[in-house]
Amino acid sequence: MSTVTRRSFIKSSMAVGAGLAVAGPASRVLGANDDIRVAVVGVGGQGGGHMRYFHGCKGARLVAICDADENQVRSKAKAFKDKEGYALKTYTDVRKLLEDKEIDAITSATPNHWHSLVTIWACQAGKDVYIEKPVCHNIWEGRQMVKAARKYDRIVQTGTQKRSDKGLMEAYKYIKEGHLGAIKWSRGFCYKPRHKGTNGIVYGTNGPNPLPKSIDYNLWCGPAEMEPLRRKSLHYKWHWVWNTGNGDLGNQGIHEVDLARWALGDPNHLAPRVMSIGGRVGVDDAGETANTQILFLDYKPAPLIFEVRGLPRKAGDRSMDNFRGTRVGMCIQCEDGYFVGGGGGGWAYDNDGNKIKQFKGLGGEGHHQNFINAVRSHKVEDLNADIEKGHISSSLCHMGNISHRLGKQMTPDEIRNNIDNDDLMDSFDRMVEHLKANEIDFDKEPITMGPMLSLDPKTETFVGEFSDMANMYVKRNYREPFVVPENV
Repeated sequence: MSTVTRRSFIKSSMAVGAGLAVAGPASRVLGANDDIRVAVVGVGGQGGGHMRYFHGCKGARLVAICDADENQVRSKAKAFKDKEGYALKTYTDVRKLLEDKEIDAITSATPNHWHSLVTIWACQAGKDVYIEKPVCHNIWEGRQMVKAARKYDRIVQTGTQKRSDKGLMEAYKYIKEGHLGAIKWSRGFCYKPRHKGTNGIVYGTNGPNPLPKSIDYNLWCGPAEMEPLRRKSLHYKWHWVWNTGNGDLGNQGIHEVDLARWALGDPNHLAPRVMSIGGRVGVDDAGETANTQILFLDYKPAPLIFEVRGLPRKAGDRSMDNFRGTRVGMCIQCEDGYFVGGGGGGWAYDNDGNKIKQFKGLGGEGHHQNFINAVRSHKVEDLNADIEKGHISSSLCHMGNISHRLGKQMTPDEIRNNIDNDDLMDSFDRMVEHLKANEIDFDKEPITMGPMLSLDPKTETFVGEFSDMANMYVKRNYREPFVVPENV
C-alpha cells in the first residue's frame, strides 16, 4: 500500500491547482540547452519503448520511471544505468512521482483504466503529458482530460503517432483538394492475429489465480474494480477484459479509427449515431471483449466504418485477411477513386485499381519529438495530436463497445433484415464469409447485433431509445482514492 495519504495528495493537488506550487516547464525559463525532464509511468512493453523514444528526443532527458510492478522498475532502471551511465529516480506510486518538482513532463503507457486519472493528476501537478491510446477508458473520462489540460494550461499529446506521418498529411490534403472526388465512405481495419498461439487468448478460469509477488495490486488496479485475477497472465491480457481494457477496438483499432476520422476532415465531435455487430468467437477463453466486430459511425455526408478481425484468414491458416491489400490501415472510397494506406503513407488508385499517386511517410517517426517541441513552445497548436483529438477518436471506439454490450445475439439472416445501409451490409457479408471460413457454428456462437444508438454530440451523452442503458456505460464507478474528479 502507498505511504502517500489521500489527504496529503489532495492538499498538494489543490495547492498546485491554485497556482501555488506549479513545477512544470512553464514555471521556469527554458534556455536553448535546457532539457525537458521526462518521467515514464508504466514501463512494461509500450512503456519500455517510451523510455527509448523520449531519451532519444532532442532537448529531452529521461530522469525517472514508475510502475506498480517493482520488478519492472528494478530491471528497467538497471538496464538504463548500464547503458547510459546514470541512475533514474524510481517510483511505484505515481502520486509520489508527481510531487517531484524536478520532473517537467510525464509519459504514460499504463493500462487504459489509469489513463484519465494519471493525466488529470499530472496536469494538476503542473506537468505536461504524453498519454497512450486510447486516452480514456470511457467517454466521460476523455472529456475530463480535455478540461484539465485547458484549465491548467498544459500540453497533452495523444499517442496516435500516425498523426505525425507526413505521407498521410499529404494524402489527406490531396483528397481534400478533390483529386478523387467526394468521399463516399471511410473504412478502417484491424485484421490482427488474436487467435490461439498469439497474445489474443486470455487463458484462465473464474480464478482467483495468484498475483505476481512484485505487484502492488491496489496501485495496479487504481480506478478499476479490484477483481480477482481470473486469467493466468496479469499483463497485456487486460486489454480483453472490460474492467481494464476496451478490446482491440480500443487497443490497435483506435489508431485506424483516428485515421479514418482524420480522412473525413477531422470532425471535432462524436458521431450522432453508432451501431456494432460482432462478438467473441472461435477462441473459447476467459476474455470478454469482441474479437470480431464492425463499428458503424453515421457521420454525414460519409460514414466511418471500422472492422476488427482477430481470427486468421481461414481455419488451419495463420495468415490474416486483407481489404484491398491492407490488414491494419484504412481505405477512403471517393467518387473517382480511393486511397489505401496507414502508417508509412499509401497509394491513391482509380476505381479500376490502377495506381495514381504514391504518398511516402515514415509512420510515427517524429511524434514524440513533436510533443517535446510543443512542451518547449507551450503552444497547443504545435501538437499533431492534441488531447481533444485523442478523446474524440477514443470515444468513437467506446461508443461502438457500448452498442455491442447492449446488443442481442441473432442469426446472420436476422441481422441482415435489420441492416438498412449498403456499406454496412457489405462489411457484414464479408464478416460472415470470414467466420464461415473459420468454421464458426452460428448456432453455438451467434453474432451480437447492437442497437443503433443516438448521441447528442454537444453533451456527449446518448439520447432516445436505449439511452438510459447506454448512458450507464458513459462513466464508471471509481475506487477511493483513485477517483477521476468531477471538477478538475
